[in-house]
Amino acid sequence: MASYVCSSAQMKCSMGSSPAALTVLPIRTIFLTGKPKANISDHQPLVNIAPFGLCRSLANPTVAAATAANLGRLQPMPCIPNTPAPWLGGKMDVIEKGQPALLDTCKLQCVWAGTISFINNGQI
Repeated sequence: MASYVCSSAQMKCSMGSSPAALTVLPIRTIFLTGKPKANISDHQPLVNIAPFGLCRSLANPTVAAATAANLGRLQPMPCIPNTPAPWLGGKMDVIEKGQPALLDTCKLQCVWAGTISFINNGQI
């Protein structure tokens, strides 16, 4: 069963090497376990979405260049998320600050071919 997501929820990226925490700015009016509740617009790189360690996607130009310089052997490079579109699968009938609420079943697509999903909802 899906649950609502709040700040500090742990995420993973299919192209990243380590998990990262979601940051929801404290401008929200609804809190879960003392933390701001998230909505689908919480997708801004380096604001809401922290780096996931090292990126291993050849769609990422820095990874592609480093791999080419490494004679074609994959050379992961530091992750800089590129997530211009909102999260997919929000709770359309629960609106938080004008946008659908974020659920732990939602997915976020990175331009560098990674899919970001939740490990936990942050309500711990």
